[in-house]
Amino acid sequence: MESLKQLIDNWILLAQGLIGSIGALAFLIAFMYKIIAIEPRSVQEAKRWIGRIVFGTIGVELAGTLTHALIATVPSNLH
Repeated sequence: MESLKQLIDNWILLAQGLIGSIGALAFLIAFMYKIIAIEPRSVQEAKRWIGRIVFGTIGVELAGTLTHALIATVPSNLH
């Protein structure tokens, strides 16, 4: 059971790191686009994308925390 927990922890850390890196890059690109966009509609779309990126990144962090909490509830005698 301990090896399964460690495997899940490793996958969670990998996924969170990957999503965090991609999310940071996407956030920077959307923010730069918002700054250089000329049309008001493009600025609004960039703001929406920034919100989606932030919400998605927070969602991944919460999913990882929830997974850790669910794994912690598994009794240790279930090997």
